[in-house]
Amino acid sequence: MKRYTRALCRASVILLLADFSTLLFAQARPLPGPDVPQIYQRLLPQIEKIPAFDHHAHPGYADDPDVDAMAAPPNASEALRTRDDNPELVAAAKALFGYPYNDFSAEHAKWLVNKKEELKKQYPGTQYFDMILDKINTESSVANRAMMPDYLDPQRFPWVFFADSFMWPFNNERETGRNPDEGVYIPLQEKMLHRWMQQQNISNLPANFDDYLKFISQVLETNKSKGGIAMKFEVAYFRPTTFSDPPKSKAQDIYERFVVGGIPTEKEYRTFQDYIFRYLVLEGGRLHLPVHIHTAVGIGDYFNLSKSNIMNLESVLRDPRYASTTFVMIHGGYPLEREAIWLAAMKNVYLDSSFGELAQYPSAFKDTLKMWLETFPDKITFGTDCFPYNQVLGAEESYWLGAQSSRMALAAALAEMISEGEITETRAMELAHAYLHDTAVKLYDGRVH
Repeated sequence: MKRYTRALCRASVILLLADFSTLLFAQARPLPGPDVPQIYQRLLPQIEKIPAFDHHAHPGYADDPDVDAMAAPPNASEALRTRDDNPELVAAAKALFGYPYNDFSAEHAKWLVNKKEELKKQYPGTQYFDMILDKINTESSVANRAMMPDYLDPQRFPWVFFADSFMWPFNNERETGRNPDEGVYIPLQEKMLHRWMQQQNISNLPANFDDYLKFISQVLETNKSKGGIAMKFEVAYFRPTTFSDPPKSKAQDIYERFVVGGIPTEKEYRTFQDYIFRYLVLEGGRLHLPVHIHTAVGIGDYFNLSKSNIMNLESVLRDPRYASTTFVMIHGGYPLEREAIWLAAMKNVYLDSSFGELAQYPSAFKDTLKMWLETFPDKITFGTDCFPYNQVLGAEESYWLGAQSSRMALAAALAEMISEGEITETRAMELAHAYLHDTAVKLYDGRVH
């Protein structure tokens, strides 16, 4: 009996120790260990092999005015890493085109321009940008563009169109004169609205408000039939992103008074825009068109970050009337990405990381990704925000820089999480696949790859 009791005690102690060791293993540590570099080196080659879905980009040539629905004002300030003298862009040109020089002097830059022209002949039509995607291991790249060109393959460049212009149908003299940036931006919204009118074969806006709403819906439906997968708002560039909830009667009164002439007050214009924005959000749910919203700091010297704070949108995102609308917070609210991730608690809200990986170096962007991965890893998506800088440095180089930076930062973030006991390496690769590809693709119900 005593022998049996001693054996039972020994077994109990072993079980307790086993349970204790399990608890120790399960407890995440506050600091990464010295194994982070080795883990990073194991993860990065695997992450580089994952074909990516780029959720936000502006592909095109520098002389193509439809790359975006607006344009940068002249001599606008730019963050250090996004300037075209960033030496990392030399590395991009070397990787993509075998660039033989270490600078972009005028004489050397001519080599790069000529090389691209040769490749465009070698890869005619849609083949050139398809080749660029192949080089950076990107399966598809969402094209945020005013209109789609014939040189982008719609199978690999799904279209996201712009919806802001519906909010600026009146005389915009007061809007345009607010500051030099708006003097560039607002006329481009007027141009975009007229393009939608031409598309629907109307020469004048309807006098009746219900007919104007019908016109908006018809544009959305037409754009979806032409391959549009989502609508995009850059509204933060033009006005505060705090949207009231006015009744239709107020918006109707303002529209029918000013569509025929006159200049609305700022309060009247904002009330009308608030209603139109919410109408577009509802239509996004009806038509299964996700709503993309610019939520980060922007170009130009007059962009107001406090009035465009991503948290201003909380009253819209958490409104149960829009539960069937999928929202994508483009650029993840940067530099307020820590606050932004908590909006992803809503089942229909996702974050895109583009621009953050260009504005920040990988050492800083790694911290953003790590914090997101530790909070709502199933709600974050990869994007490059590629854009043609100029005739020498095009969308190609910014594609490469965005993709490389994101993969390095992702590997570094996951390596720290593994070292700190938060996840296993198997789980890390699942998260990598989700961020780089799977989560975004699921948003579009099989309409993208």
